[in-house]
Amino acid sequence: MLATWRYRQRNSIMEKIDPRARWIFSLLFLVSVTFFWDMRVLAGFLAVALLWYFSARARWRETRRAWIFVTTLLVIMVVVNTIITSAASRGILAQSGQHTVWSIRGRFPLTGWAIHFDLTAERLWFALCQFVRVISISAVFLIIPYSMDPRLYGVTFHGLGLPDRLAFSMDLAFRYVPTLARDFQITLDAQRARGYEIERVEGGLITQVRRVAPLIVPITMNSIMTGEDVINAMDLRCFGLQKRTWVATTIFHWYDYALMGFAALILVGSIVAVYGFHLGGFWMPPFLIPR
Repeated sequence: MLATWRYRQRNSIMEKIDPRARWIFSLLFLVSVTFFWDMRVLAGFLAVALLWYFSARARWRETRRAWIFVTTLLVIMVVVNTIITSAASRGILAQSGQHTVWSIRGRFPLTGWAIHFDLTAERLWFALCQFVRVISISAVFLIIPYSMDPRLYGVTFHGLGLPDRLAFSMDLAFRYVPTLARDFQITLDAQRARGYEIERVEGGLITQVRRVAPLIVPITMNSIMTGEDVINAMDLRCFGLQKRTWVATTIFHWYDYALMGFAALILVGSIVAVYGFHLGGFWMPPFLIPR
């Protein structure tokens, strides 16, 4: 049996919007944000993203784990790629001046390798821009599984023009993570009932891997068996031999067209601003530049 995300009906504004319109808005929003590195513009995108996120009326306790995962991954990415190595900002900041706020010069104690690290004000501001940029995108997409009826996944992707096979594959993909989480919890409870204590896993790396085998092996085998059950059920119903019908239906309303038009207007405006007027590049407030 496949599980789903913790969706519950909230009678929110977002639930009244057609799921296809939501996906179109989210995708066009994603493309529009990627054009800009100007914090003034990114702040506007963040405001739109938060307005969209809170329109779902999702509680913090429902999305807390997802936000912790996204924030942790984002912080690691920003710290490593931008602040430490500057790999993500090198090409963009090369066109502007660099103002050092902290530097390190020395050598590693054992190897003697030289250390040359310069932390600039521009790099810190770029890291903040990157953080705001990704948070805006995350807010738009993260709320989808918590505000969308899981029965509408397949018909939504089918309505977006995807073939039946691909639409149903996307449906299964959205159910995979919560199904895996449910199987993990069931297996963990069953092993604890047999005296297994995961909190006391000690020893070296190989020893720890061997001791968590009572969790890894059943979860892996159960995932494989569940996949085979789904495949067999689809084959028995001759899935894919001809065009199928869907039990659920979706209908566009005037506000769906208004939302998609608004997203298209943002995208066109972003393209014109960047390629027509050469706006939206990296910008830093003058008062933050060290004198």
